[in-house]
Amino acid sequence: MRNKMNESALFLNKLTQKTLALILAGGRGSRLHELTDWRAKPAVPFGGKFRIIDFPLSNCMNSKIRRIGVITQYKSHSLIRHIQKGWGFLRGEFGEFVELLPAQQRLQESWYSGTANAVYQNLDIIRNHKPDYVLILAGDHIYKMDYSYMLAEHVKRKADLTVACLDVPLESARSFGVMQVDKRWRIKTFAEKPENPLPSPNNPNYALASMGIYIFNTDFLYDQLVYDAKETSDHDFGKDIIPRVIKENKVFAYPFRDIQQTGQVGYWRDVGTIDAYWEANMELIAVTPPLNLYDHEWSIWTYQEQLPPAKFVFNDEGRRGYAVDSTVSGGCIISGALIDHSLLFSNVIVDDYSVLKDCVILPDVRIAQNCRLTKAIIDKGCYIKAGTVIGENHEEDKKRFRISEKGVVLVTPEMLEQYIHESPIYPRSHTAILHGSQESTLSTTAIQKKAKKTKKNHKKTRIHSGYLVK
Repeated sequence: MRNKMNESALFLNKLTQKTLALILAGGRGSRLHELTDWRAKPAVPFGGKFRIIDFPLSNCMNSKIRRIGVITQYKSHSLIRHIQKGWGFLRGEFGEFVELLPAQQRLQESWYSGTANAVYQNLDIIRNHKPDYVLILAGDHIYKMDYSYMLAEHVKRKADLTVACLDVPLESARSFGVMQVDKRWRIKTFAEKPENPLPSPNNPNYALASMGIYIFNTDFLYDQLVYDAKETSDHDFGKDIIPRVIKENKVFAYPFRDIQQTGQVGYWRDVGTIDAYWEANMELIAVTPPLNLYDHEWSIWTYQEQLPPAKFVFNDEGRRGYAVDSTVSGGCIISGALIDHSLLFSNVIVDDYSVLKDCVILPDVRIAQNCRLTKAIIDKGCYIKAGTVIGENHEEDKKRFRISEKGVVLVTPEMLEQYIHESPIYPRSHTAILHGSQESTLSTTAIQKKAKKTKKNHKKTRIHSGYLVK
């Protein structure tokens, strides 16, 4: 029995050594709206201390796949900096690496124009690494998965292409690639984001959906990408390549297996909308969250900023700093404020008498005194002025902020007329764009007055609870 286990481990180890993983991390994620105005979707913070990209990267590490390329394009600086800081620990002497592959027009005089085209434009780099198998991953999903078992199934079936899949509710399947399979899990039909998705034979209320995870035999991948590049198409794996190859090639589906082994449906989240992002973060606060981030056997790795522990100060009646049913990250100071069922990323300061409920607060946010925030996402770097109320009156909120279908309020610095990405003092222009067609116009005189006032505020600080507050 032990010999068989050793042989199996050796078999998996050899397969992973012959595999190159490519993570598609160049997308904006437009359904997240202003949350991706200054970062690619895979760089969006998640879970208190991680970025979305950390999950597929960690899955590769834990699956013993140590040759990884990250394909970037849209506003990639934040993503590149995160990977350079947090993922530079692999040893090149042993053939291990996380390689950044920005759009460079290597084979065409155009930028990446689809998922397949993004891989095609890096064919020369892939050939230099000489893999037997290429694992292609979406860089914007939250899940845990051992890719080595999928790789083993791919080899045992002598497949040309294997597509990971899972059941999704039929009403949600329009957002996915939907497939039909036979008893051997060979794919018979595949449609990308169909208007009328076909239900799963075993469960009419669900459809079998692609996870955007593919394993190709390398030579087969080369042939398909070269052929697709010559065609007039969207140059997309789901729209073009998979539907074309399923009839005459060995293309199999691989049902998703969650390594957490909870006995429940495997955890996989596409946090591509404001509501989905808020809900996935809120799930982590539960007593027994569906995603176990405390798992030492399948750790999620990230860049760990060196910060002091979270601090809670004041214990006076009506001015007590505490948190209940919440997650509070390092570097936070809760000064006489209440944090209720909320998730705070690092370096968040909440001042006296403020109350946060059902909120996701991204890093480096400052919340002044007497604020009330409910069911909100506060983007990185926001300064919430004293007395601000968000989430209680949507009619007032929508004048400045974005409100999702399920009532989540998204707040970004630009919505607060804080143009931290362009200038720490001066507004961007005479027009402060909020979102959509809503805008507020500032006169030249108002801009000058605001700039002078901001300069004075930068000079004035007060010490409170051991930190400086503007």
